[in-house]
Amino acid sequence: MQPYLKNKKIVLGITGCIAAYKAAELVRLLKKEGAEVHVIMTASAKEFITPLTLQTLSNNPVHDRLFNQHLDVKIDHIHLARWADAFLIAPATANIIAKLAHGLADDLLSTTCLATTAPICIAPAMNQAMWSNAITQKNIATLQQQGMNIFTPDEGEQACGEIGIGRLLAPQDILRLLHSVFVPKLFENQRILITAGPTIEPIDPTRYLSNYSSGKMGYALAEAAVNCGATVTLITGPTSLSVPLGLANYIKVDSADAMYKAVMEHIEEQQILISTAAVSDYRIRETAPQKIKKSSETMSLQLVLNPDILASVSARKLCPFIVGFAAETERLYERAQEKLEDKSLDLLVANQVGPDKGFQSDHNSVTVFTRGGDPISLENQSKVQLAYELLKIIHQVK
Repeated sequence: MQPYLKNKKIVLGITGCIAAYKAAELVRLLKKEGAEVHVIMTASAKEFITPLTLQTLSNNPVHDRLFNQHLDVKIDHIHLARWADAFLIAPATANIIAKLAHGLADDLLSTTCLATTAPICIAPAMNQAMWSNAITQKNIATLQQQGMNIFTPDEGEQACGEIGIGRLLAPQDILRLLHSVFVPKLFENQRILITAGPTIEPIDPTRYLSNYSSGKMGYALAEAAVNCGATVTLITGPTSLSVPLGLANYIKVDSADAMYKAVMEHIEEQQILISTAAVSDYRIRETAPQKIKKSSETMSLQLVLNPDILASVSARKLCPFIVGFAAETERLYERAQEKLEDKSLDLLVANQVGPDKGFQSDHNSVTVFTRGGDPISLENQSKVQLAYELLKIIHQVK
């Protein structure tokens, strides 16, 4: 669930492109998020997908003609232009991009876009050569200068068989980018470093020590922070998650030592450190160069302490505001307060772990501890929603 799309009024413009079929899924996802959707189709778009499909999914009539005497007088280009909280054109062909760049208004979609004051988001889709054409790129630059949001197309195999940049983004990615339009820019011009996921400590070439962290909370925070206007560096242990959109830096590491070194390398000039990573406390003293063979009923491993990233950053005053996370199985309040004080953190987010709590789950409930303030409880909700709630608290406390 993307919290800032609920009850938003979205005009979805669909133009003539094979990727128009993806618009059906996009409408479905928007409705699922609680948005109200009106669809405008160009004549060419109707060659690829029928208005009935979009009408059924949106629960609203589809608009496809500038002059339509059979529609309510209120449902015209001016009404739609004023009604919308945002315009989204997906897929956007090179033709509609050129029209908007030069202020042409010769059909319902281009006319309504010219009449609106709502944010306009463009999700291009076209052949890779058309996308890279200097005229298209000049038009894209013009739209960006006018304040329109360009959702840069994906790279890969296209319907024509060619490979390159020009594929329409996946509907879920378009949804995430549209959501960012409505997010308050609480951290604009600020740099945030986030650590996420587990770390792994090798035993031999085939085995390692690790933990149950999925990285979901850290990745949700990274994406939310980008949407809040921050320049985000994400340092992550091994996960199966997709890379959040819009990151300034995405750094993959394996071990606790590698994460420590990456943090120290990138902590300079950061305003906020948010350490969600479940960093291994210990590592194997000596990693075996070959696979250890089974030779007895028991096996002993000698462990040594890993560097403490949070404590090191705090002790050396390398970052103005430091946020830690603590996963506890018992005495949560007591141990969270201890960690807050012992590591001189500005804020600590603590949660109980166990069945369906914390690790691996898409939802969580947490308690936020600050210096001198009362604990703040955030009840069970999706980690995406939770990320925004935590960032609001960080903004208030900071």
